[in-house]
Amino acid sequence: MAAIIAHDGIGAPLSRVEGLLKVTGKARYAAEYPATGLLHGVVVNAAIARGRITRIDDSAARAVAGVVDVLTHENRLEIASADKKFQDDVAPPGSPLRPLCDAQIHYNGQPVALVVAETFEAARYAASLVELGYEQDAHNTRFEVALAEKFVPRKKRSGYYPPKNRGDARSAFETAPVTIAGDYHKGAEHHNPMEMHASTVFFEGDGRLTVHDKTQGPQNVQAYLAGAFDLKADDVRVLNPFVGGAFGSGLRPQYNVYLAAMAALKLKRSVRVVLTRQQMFTHTHRPECLNSISLGAERDGALTAILTDATTLTSRFENYMETVVNWGMMNYACENAEGASFIAPVDTYTPGDMRAPGAATGMTQFEMAMDELSYAVGIDPLDLRVKNYSNIDAMNGTEFTSKALREAYAQGAQAFGWDRRSPQPRSMREGKELIGWGMATGMWDAMFSKCAARATLKTDGTLEVASAMSDIGTGTYTVMTQVAADTLGLPASAITAKLGDSTLPLSPVEGGSWGAASVGAAVQLACHGVAARLAKAAAKMDGDPLEGAKLDDLLFENGTMRRRDGKGEAVPFTAAMEAAALDRIEVEKTAQPGPLDMVSLMRKSRNTHSAVFCEVRVDEELGVVRVTRVVSAIAAGRIINPKTARSQILGGVVMGIGAALHEESFLDHRLGRFMNHNYAEYHVPAHADIHDIEVIFVHEPDPEVTPLGVKGLGEIGIVGTAAAVANAIYHATGVRVRSLPVTIDKLLVD
Repeated sequence: MAAIIAHDGIGAPLSRVEGLLKVTGKARYAAEYPATGLLHGVVVNAAIARGRITRIDDSAARAVAGVVDVLTHENRLEIASADKKFQDDVAPPGSPLRPLCDAQIHYNGQPVALVVAETFEAARYAASLVELGYEQDAHNTRFEVALAEKFVPRKKRSGYYPPKNRGDARSAFETAPVTIAGDYHKGAEHHNPMEMHASTVFFEGDGRLTVHDKTQGPQNVQAYLAGAFDLKADDVRVLNPFVGGAFGSGLRPQYNVYLAAMAALKLKRSVRVVLTRQQMFTHTHRPECLNSISLGAERDGALTAILTDATTLTSRFENYMETVVNWGMMNYACENAEGASFIAPVDTYTPGDMRAPGAATGMTQFEMAMDELSYAVGIDPLDLRVKNYSNIDAMNGTEFTSKALREAYAQGAQAFGWDRRSPQPRSMREGKELIGWGMATGMWDAMFSKCAARATLKTDGTLEVASAMSDIGTGTYTVMTQVAADTLGLPASAITAKLGDSTLPLSPVEGGSWGAASVGAAVQLACHGVAARLAKAAAKMDGDPLEGAKLDDLLFENGTMRRRDGKGEAVPFTAAMEAAALDRIEVEKTAQPGPLDMVSLMRKSRNTHSAVFCEVRVDEELGVVRVTRVVSAIAAGRIINPKTARSQILGGVVMGIGAALHEESFLDHRLGRFMNHNYAEYHVPAHADIHDIEVIFVHEPDPEVTPLGVKGLGEIGIVGTAAAVANAIYHATGVRVRSLPVTIDKLLVD
């Protein structure tokens, strides 16, 4: 490959290239695109959890001035009948929800009608006038009741890996000198991004649609709509150049885009559907989880037994399952380990991936158990983890491509001042506040998915790189720009990144921390292709200034290429293109794991790791908890941009604090409905809740994990944070809370 010189390339703390558009309001989101004659749709949601619709009276709604139509299962457009037509790229096994399909009600909040009007205000008012009659069936949303129906699905969702047991964990636990056992609970959470789910669908005539949608995968939505309405894929264009946060809620197409497309096709007009904050609680969410964990150890803290048994909730119509119990079994050395994962059905919508799905729950619960064990054996929590450190993936018996967790422990502890920690609970205080120091380990997958990118160099020396990949706030525009700058030696100002368009080269949905690794590798390949074409073009120049040099012999910098050995003159890209009569150089390449990569994947584990240290202060009289300091030491391979990377970890830490102290979705089990569906009652951390956060990136070169050595950062920041907070609370108060979030009532005990 060509040698690279670029100040704006990989490793540079470049500011977001799209930042100015966002702060000036020029970046348009899904609900902001204008259209002539645009109609507005407002969704009517079911008021029961299970049963069927027996009566629809929309006469009052239709009488409202400006109302164009009221869509229900009785007058809807014809849709596909096969489940597979509605199964998007990340759908779990089962029968996907088909809104307005029939009279059946599967959960409270299910969309049952769409009122379409000339104005949003008219549609909203008319929607309140739609009357529905129901025949109710018995429903259940209680975890303890659902446990009686827990099961292991025959068909597992893509990305789920069952635990691999080793040794005889039950016997080892029974004979262990020191044991702890407990049920660790995590309540349901909703994603709650700043931008609510919305779709603006332009009707282009002849069944063609241009769809502006809040999604993490435009090609996924394109295929979904084409399947649902029996359209040609080329007749559906989906765009999402800007996404106001998603955290996994946009991985699957939500019902807003389906209903907006249906209305546009039926009425042959452009339609916009925007969900309310309350309606954001009527689709995907992180599932509630109960994890029974038992640990056995020698008196010196060496683990002898791991038993972990987790159940998460799912809907009755799809089998959503997360990898919950594997993480501790992978991370710690222990000869005897047994894990089991189950799902239990309830009458809610299907849960979905939320930032670090499975790990943000399972690793949190396991790390809380490890903290409990540290006190049982009388060993410092950090020392216990170092004592049981495993250089290999202990569950799969495979080497890691790299694992710098030990270094993360050391650097994080030093920065935090962990050696000054008093070991006894309730032994550190200042005034009326008890001070607690806790820590935890984080772990996530480092993934790489098939992705294509196109690089186009023009005669004015500017470069465009393009892929259908999404930027959900993670900095994908900037990553693509920096990789291109690194590969061709161009300044960032000469590069434009295009994304979020289903017509662009193939990409996976953005999520799981694979975005930068995948699109970055594709951009690099495409730019290498441009470099090769440039070198070939230079041979047509008078005198062959590069003297037949091979690509590996060349340096690319400042829009020129020259020999590495110093012979000859630097050749401007524009001069080479002119000599070869090229008005542009365009190369499209696909990056994907090859056969050797797949073999390596089976032989080696690919993961990110973190060490999180946390300080809390707890008002002894009121039980109010403040997280005053967090140090997050991250081992995540090569860091493309330390500035935007730090932002990713900060965001993950804040969400982890939210999971530990604030966030929980409450169901009214009589109604089967999530009730705290607003920011007044669903609490997310505010600025006043967040204090000092220090991020450390541990040097971890890894040429094997992905083509760029990138491991991804979107998830690892949240994993471990909630556990570190909960563990710090125990150290401060001496009260062990095994159910998150840790609220005041759980601390005020006799």
